[in-house]
Amino acid sequence: MAEAPEPELLRDPESYARLLEHVRAAVLAGLPGPRSPRSVVSASWDRSLAAHVDPDEGEAPFVYDVDVLTALREAHPLAPVLPVLRQMLVSIADDAEHVMIVTDAEGLILWREGAANQLVRADRVGLSEGTRWSESAIGTNAMGTTLATGEPVQIYSAEHLVRRYHTWTCAAAPVRDPETGVLLGSIDVSGPLRTVHPAMLSLVTATAQLAEGQLRAQLAVRDERLRRANMPHLEALRGRPGALLSAGGRVLAAQACLLPATVDVRRGGGTVALPDGRIATMEPLAEGYLLRLRATGSGSGGHRRRLRLEYLAEGAGTTTVDGRDVPFTLRHAEILTLLTLHPNGLSAERLALQLYGETGNPVTVRAEIHRLRSQLGATVVQTRPYRLAAEVDADFVQARAALRSSSPADVMRVFRGPLLPESEAPAIREERETLTAQVRQVALNSTDPAVLWSFWETPCGVDDFEVLDALLKTLPPADPRRAAVAGHRARLR
Repeated sequence: MAEAPEPELLRDPESYARLLEHVRAAVLAGLPGPRSPRSVVSASWDRSLAAHVDPDEGEAPFVYDVDVLTALREAHPLAPVLPVLRQMLVSIADDAEHVMIVTDAEGLILWREGAANQLVRADRVGLSEGTRWSESAIGTNAMGTTLATGEPVQIYSAEHLVRRYHTWTCAAAPVRDPETGVLLGSIDVSGPLRTVHPAMLSLVTATAQLAEGQLRAQLAVRDERLRRANMPHLEALRGRPGALLSAGGRVLAAQACLLPATVDVRRGGGTVALPDGRIATMEPLAEGYLLRLRATGSGSGGHRRRLRLEYLAEGAGTTTVDGRDVPFTLRHAEILTLLTLHPNGLSAERLALQLYGETGNPVTVRAEIHRLRSQLGATVVQTRPYRLAAEVDADFVQARAALRSSSPADVMRVFRGPLLPESEAPAIREERETLTAQVRQVALNSTDPAVLWSFWETPCGVDDFEVLDALLKTLPPADPRRAAVAGHRARLR
C-alpha cells in the first residue's frame, strides 16, 4: 500500500519542504531531528547510502545514447501501451507543469514527454532519456523507489536523498508483466514543488493499472491463438487428464484435472513433480507444452471445495479453486455464475434458456456440464438439477449485498467493472446491466468525488457523459484529476 506524504504538505508546502531539509540533515549527521522521515523514505535512504550515493553531489548517470535507446524502446514490453499513457498523463502533465516519464525495470528512462519549457528544466537535472534513476544510481526518487519496493510512491523535495532534486516533486507507480508478475518498469510524473497534489499519486497508479489491463488484453489474444492451435493435442488424450501450457508454464486449458495456475517448465520438458506431489510429463509443442497427468480420483479429500469467482473484470475473470487459479472458458464462467445465482439448481432446459435464449439446446448444455465436471469434479457440480456443492465466494454476489446494506464507498470497493463483459448469454447480460445500473446510480447520487472517480475508472463509467459531468462538478479546480476528466470528455466530443 502506498504511503502518502503528511497532511501538512498540503497546508503549507514551503514550510513542509524546509522541515524535510532539517530532517534530512539530522539523519545524515546522525543527530536527533525535528521528526522522523516517512518509513518508505527512511528505508530508501538506507538503501541509497548503502549503495554509496553521494547526497550532496550525486547525479543521474547517462547510460545510453539515442541509437541504443531506440532499439531498447522498440523491444520493451511497455512500448505497445505508450499511447494509453500519453492519453492519460501527457495533457495533465502539461497543464500541471510536469513531465511524464516511463522507465524500464532498472530505472532507465526510455520515454519522456511534456511541455517544452518543462523538458528544458528537466534536462538541467538529468531527467532525460537515457539516464538511469534506480536508487543505487541516484538515491531516493519516485521512479527508483517504486521499482525497489514494487509499490506506488510520491517523493517530495528533501525526501530526495540527493540535494539537487529538492526543488522537485514526483509520483510513480510500477507496471508488472501480467503473465509472470515481473516488474517491467515504472510510470512517473515529475514537476516543480508548487504543483504538488496528493491526487497525482492516485492518477499515476490508475494509469499504471490501465497499462497492465492493456497488457492483459494483449496476452489474452495470444493465449486464445495458442489454445486454438494446440487444442488437437489435448483432445488426442481422449479424456485422460492433461493440460495445455504456455511457453511460460501457464495453464491455458485442462481436462479431467485441477492444476495450479502455473507449472514449472524451466527444464523444458520431461517429468515434473507438481506442488501436491503428483507426477506429470511435459511434451514440448511448437509453442508451449502438452502436460500429461496420471489420472486420480475426482474427489476432494472429504472437504467441500472453495470456489472464488472474480468476474467483475475484463474477459472471463478469475476462478480460484481451493486457493489455486484455474483457467476456465467464458462459457464455463457463465455456467458457474448462473449456478451461483441459483443455489437451488437449474434444469438443463432452464440453463439452456439462460445461456442461449429461445434457441438453446439442452444437449449442448449437458455437454458443457460434462466438461466442467471433468475439470472440477462430479462432487462439485452436481446434477438433477445442476447445482454447485461448494463454498462459493463471488464478487458479483458481494456487490449485490453491498448495494443493499453498505456505503457508496464500500460498493465501489467491490465493484471493479461489469460482470463478464464479453458474455452474450441473455441471463448474464440482464444481470450485468442491472448490477451496473444500480452501481452507477449509487455513484451519481454520491457527493463524494472519490466514489465518482472510482466508477469512472471502471469500463462502465469511463465514457459516461453524466458521470464525467458529475466529476467536473465535484472535483476541486486545483485537483489534477479534473484535467484528466475534462480532457477525456473533450476527446469523446
